[in-house]
Amino acid sequence: MLRAVVRAFGDPRQVIGLEEAERMAPGPGEVEIRIRRAAINPSDLIPVTGAYRSRTTLPFVPGFEGVGEITRLGEGVDDLAIGQRVLPIGASGLWQEYLVRSAAWCFAVPDDLTDDQAAMAYVNPLTAFRLVDAVKTHFGLAAGQRVGVTAAASAIGRMLLTLLAEAGFHPVALVRSAATAERLAKSFSVEIVIANAPSLDAVLDAVGGEAGNGLFRAIRRGGAFIQYGALSGSQLDPALVTARREDVAFSFLWLRNWVHSAPRAEIAAAFERSFARIRAGYLASTIDTVFALSDLPAALARQGDPARTGKLLLAP
Repeated sequence: MLRAVVRAFGDPRQVIGLEEAERMAPGPGEVEIRIRRAAINPSDLIPVTGAYRSRTTLPFVPGFEGVGEITRLGEGVDDLAIGQRVLPIGASGLWQEYLVRSAAWCFAVPDDLTDDQAAMAYVNPLTAFRLVDAVKTHFGLAAGQRVGVTAAASAIGRMLLTLLAEAGFHPVALVRSAATAERLAKSFSVEIVIANAPSLDAVLDAVGGEAGNGLFRAIRRGGAFIQYGALSGSQLDPALVTARREDVAFSFLWLRNWVHSAPRAEIAAAFERSFARIRAGYLASTIDTVFALSDLPAALARQGDPARTGKLLLAP
């Protein structure tokens, strides 16, 4: 089978290679899955750079999100069936043709969702749910508080704008260019701010760095700053966070921490919520291109292309 492998940290376009490997038989409690679609997310590429090297063991196969069908059952697996589509979560490894994973980390996919839809039902939707729930918890009652969303034109940014408005908050889309603002305004009737730090009650930040520092300084007393990514490559200034700790609640949301601590029933309920919203069209993500796994170099090049118009998927 073909798989993508990282054997050294560095630029993903240079260090992710393609290799042929033997299929592994599932052990007790495990299943073999033929991957039908796998997503490319920033969270897949950041570990490749070595940013999390203290908890990343080389070599590894990237890919946290995707959908596949079960091809073999290990001993003792009686709640899944051959041919059933599942979302295998809990670890990376989906950028390959076949994957062996514990059945406990596989969640069934409804028949009415396409492979493309199912392949994007995990990372962004569940992260968005956790972020909006965190804002609700902080304020206790949604009363039109102004909540900024960085990288607002991204797939998860658009989800957050939708969910915040539904919850009773006033979402503020934070973007870097007039062209991005124009594109976003075609599909969202929300306040859009370009390269500025408006007065806000809270911020959901995927960028970090100096842009994040500016937003942190502008948050009103009693507000919250929740960081869930660092697309800039830099975290917030720790001294700034410490200095304003009494005025602004700071937290970092990492979906993996919740997934590995929440009861399975709670994760399953979150997936049902995601499936329902995707089915209704509220959390659907636009797809730019579906690449064959053998075309991974082209897919990685497209991922960094400013002209990209949606998510990229791999079809192993």
